[in-house]
Amino acid sequence: MKDFRPELRSTAAGSLPHENPRAACELMLDTLDIPTWPQLPKRSFLENMYVQFSEGFPGIVVSDEQVRLDRERDLDSELEQLYVAYLMDDLEFAATSAQYAAGLHQFLEMDLRQVPLAKGQITGPISWGLMVPDDKRKPILYDDVLAEAIGKHLRLKAGWMEKQLRGQTDHTIIFVDEPYMSSFGSAFLSLSREQAIDLLEEVFAGIEGLKGVHCCGNTDWSLLLATSMDILSLDAYDYAETLSLYPEEVAEFLERGGTIAWGIVPSSSQIEEETVDSLLDRFYAALNLLTDKGMHRDDLLASSLIMPSCGCGSVELEIAERVIETTRDLSRALQERHG
Repeated sequence: MKDFRPELRSTAAGSLPHENPRAACELMLDTLDIPTWPQLPKRSFLENMYVQFSEGFPGIVVSDEQVRLDRERDLDSELEQLYVAYLMDDLEFAATSAQYAAGLHQFLEMDLRQVPLAKGQITGPISWGLMVPDDKRKPILYDDVLAEAIGKHLRLKAGWMEKQLRGQTDHTIIFVDEPYMSSFGSAFLSLSREQAIDLLEEVFAGIEGLKGVHCCGNTDWSLLLATSMDILSLDAYDYAETLSLYPEEVAEFLERGGTIAWGIVPSSSQIEEETVDSLLDRFYAALNLLTDKGMHRDDLLASSLIMPSCGCGSVELEIAERVIETTRDLSRALQERHG
């Protein structure tokens, strides 16, 4: 989709607090310009973002609301199966079942004929590898063999998801969610820049359509902007000023056709303190941080999506619905103002 035009349309991060998959899908489909299938962590622990995409990974055990890697298993045999599937591009090997993603499977059963562009999401390799430990509570990201397998596993998962969505709609966006990129450069995350980029690029390679990264904290944005992603999604409600520290990288990203998804609508109870007008002010203030560095306002507007700052899976149902509806209203107000 080289001709993708964001044009201030609305979309969202994936998670919602609903337990009814159909109600969650209807909210996304009825409200957003670019609907996304919903992750439902309150429905089941299996839909926790770190568990949801663990299905099928070598040695993984899910029990007692914990996910871990069991090194007593025959990891060599299971890794061999993963690598064979990877080399054969066997996407069905990486299918995500309805047990782990009821929202996705319900979304695929909805009438999507009037949806020209749909969004999906997958947990990124860095965050996933940090949050899945082995028997000794060591994150498996720090095992070189397993880290390589993580990238290949999630590449297949992303490819399978995209294939399912493309069976129902013409075009797709797949976000790679990396909340723990906010720890990059700290003692908590011992990973080089090259390793991080390589892991992300491995997953991107499985995505044929638009691909984005969502990070809901401060990070080294230059690292993400150096990848082949098409869309940078950030929590612009709390961290807009951090992006302005990288004006050259942002300008280069936009010049090659990149999109910024501004998470300017708070995905928490803070939404009760905001209105469309107050969020318009906050959005323009975020833009000004970049125009002050020499970027053109019209270029930024044309290259922007509007979304919540993060997922809504942990908030109350009424708060989540207000967040999604306010995202729609803010997007419409901006579209009306800027044509």
